[in-house]
Amino acid sequence: MLQNPPKIILGIDPGTIVMGYGLLQVQAGRLSLLKMDVLKLNPKADQHLRLELIYRTVAELIGTFRPDTFAIEAPFYGKNVQSMLKLGRAQGVAIAAAIQAGLEVCEYSPKKVKQSITGNGNADKEQVWQMLQRILPIGEAPQYMDASDALAVAICHHFQAGHPQLPAATSKTGKGKKAAAKAGNWEAFVKLNADRVRGV
Repeated sequence: MLQNPPKIILGIDPGTIVMGYGLLQVQAGRLSLLKMDVLKLNPKADQHLRLELIYRTVAELIGTFRPDTFAIEAPFYGKNVQSMLKLGRAQGVAIAAAIQAGLEVCEYSPKKVKQSITGNGNADKEQVWQMLQRILPIGEAPQYMDASDALAVAICHHFQAGHPQLPAATSKTGKGKKAAAKAGNWEAFVKLNADRVRGV
């Protein structure tokens, strides 16, 4: 029996100084990490040159890994208007690179990402990282949490798209299968598969 081809999700945590990115592969309901890193930008460089570098980096990632979907964290609306404008531009050029490549683009608020990964929309970066280690076989924390945040965005998209980490068939009841597929998030997955999640 032929397996379905793997699906790849590119997650982006946009930033004007540090942009995180994570590439998640999904095959037969199982998740694996392809790459997780950051693009470091010179804060003294012209902002337009930084935007060009963000665009080129995202385009190169798409060309190399050929993801099926592009997921990005939406800017957090804080009090600093100038910071928000800069972050919005960084997000915009990353999205433009994805659209240019013909990818589906999905945006998730920071609160939604945290809620999807940890069950708590107010979780801090360390809590998100700890849960990521339970979801995927990954080792030491990255130097920049922007990288793990980007991976969290990719996993959030996987959950929100209605696909628990493992096939719904791991649930014992048909009713449970439908609930997991409908919820499509980590909390539902844990409830149905507590024995399969390390540290739960």
